[in-house]
Amino acid sequence: MNRKRLTREDSRERTAQRLLAAARKLIAKRGLSDTTLDDIAEKAGYTRGAFYSNFSSKGDLFIELLRRDHAATNAQLRALRDDSLPLEHIQQCIWEIYSQMYRTNETFMNWTEARMLAARDAKFQVKLDALLLERRAEAAELIEYLYERGGIAPPLAPTAVAMGVNSLFEGVKLSMLSSPGDMTSEDAESVLTLFVNSLMRACRGKKQTRGNGELKVITASQHAVSDTQ
Repeated sequence: MNRKRLTREDSRERTAQRLLAAARKLIAKRGLSDTTLDDIAEKAGYTRGAFYSNFSSKGDLFIELLRRDHAATNAQLRALRDDSLPLEHIQQCIWEIYSQMYRTNETFMNWTEARMLAARDAKFQVKLDALLLERRAEAAELIEYLYERGGIAPPLAPTAVAMGVNSLFEGVKLSMLSSPGDMTSEDAESVLTLFVNSLMRACRGKKQTRGNGELKVITASQHAVSDTQ
């Protein structure tokens, strides 16, 4: 059987993927500052020259690692802005997307490392901010879509709600990793499920009921209060 010969672009992409895979493991374990170019190249099975053929610096590689990681998530969020999808299905998908956003502890540790680095390095902060703005914009557009579909105005700007969602999921994950005795995976799931369910209930807008032969309109927030009484 003849093997298909890789094009120059294919070969370069394969090298980049191996370098990124090596970097993901090393940076999550050691941190960016304690991971050298030679460490990454050696673990991937390449030379320093191969590294520079794909990335201009360690910081450049790190940003690309983060960019690729969230690109798929953005595409999944974008796909949920679909009128043919039932709200219950969208709710389940949102939960699944966010619960898988940090698929492994390595992924989460890399994002945490990026945030810490951005707090110390203004140049890196600019690059990370561009990624975070893109992620927040995608989530905000979905939130705005859900409120519009429910027929009500969001209680806060969609970007603010999106920031809250992202911050909550990151904070819960950090608590689980740093203090597993304080927050178990079951606790985390309960908190996040409560938040997602509350958000989706609010997005469902106005409920219509009939009482004494008269059509009444109950807002989502009023309905939520009545559920507890």
